Amino acid sequence: MSQIERVAIIGGNHGNELTGVHLVKKFQQYPNLINRASFETLALLGNLKAIEEGKRYIDQDLNRCFTNQGLQNPQLSSYEDTRAKAIQQILQPQNQPFVDVIVDLHSTTANMGLTLIFCDMQPLLLRLGAYLSSIDPLVKVCINQESKENGFLRSLCELGFVIEVGAVAQNILNAELFQKTEQLLYAVLDYLEGCNQENIPQTSSQLTLYKYIGTVDYPRSDRGEIQAMIHPQLQFRDYEPLHPGDPMFLTFEGKDIFYEGASTVYPIFINEAAYYEKGIAMYLSQKQEEIV
Repeated sequence: MSQIERVAIIGGNHGNELTGVHLVKKFQQYPNLINRASFETLALLGNLKAIEEGKRYIDQDLNRCFTNQGLQNPQLSSYEDTRAKAIQQILQPQNQPFVDVIVDLHSTTANMGLTLIFCDMQPLLLRLGAYLSSIDPLVKVCINQESKENGFLRSLCELGFVIEVGAVAQNILNAELFQKTEQLLYAVLDYLEGCNQENIPQTSSQLTLYKYIGTVDYPRSDRGEIQAMIHPQLQFRDYEPLHPGDPMFLTFEGKDIFYEGASTVYPIFINEAAYYEKGIAMYLSQKQEEIV
């Protein structure tokens, strides 16, 4: 494996996710915390105007603006389109290679704990996931291969990934999750340093993965109005099995709506506040074991 030379830690891709915002501000003030001997580490704030206004975004979701087509289209001029192009330039200065690793910091209102989200089955990232989950059993690893085409920041480089922490409300700081995210980041940087120095920490070769298979919307009327809520038996049960026939939604009249799939799935991002506008009540994933 070639040497990792530049690592970018980005917070505030969504302006109302304060864990990443304030971690990056801390790292900008105290860069020694993220400096490592064998590579350069850059701490960058994402959606500057949305951070200032305490919003997820200004015109559109910045974390959907990093498609090749969009980045190369000079006619796209929304604030987020312009900011995406600026971030790309920061991550790839003129006549320099692109950053080797992107760590995109997010928080969620869903009960996701400490989650790593990868674009694909990249071997180094899978080994990183196995290491991090072995030192902290609360760490979960998700694979969302669709993210490569959907303009996510993490898709800009092969070793791009998300750290997603929750549950924490929008525009709120949770000290425990802040500290856990910070410690997880240091473990990531130390692991990458070990890779460069050919001193990779020994870890289990077994990794539990949650692979994205699709999304489910809330039941809606013909006019698009939500007709049911996440069922109380499912709320905050991210990563727990949902079996055919289990209650999934509850109508406002108190009627249960059951999961009608053919096999057991593992819902994640259950009742994420930011996904109401996207027509997503939860993601569904399959659980599998991998040897890495």
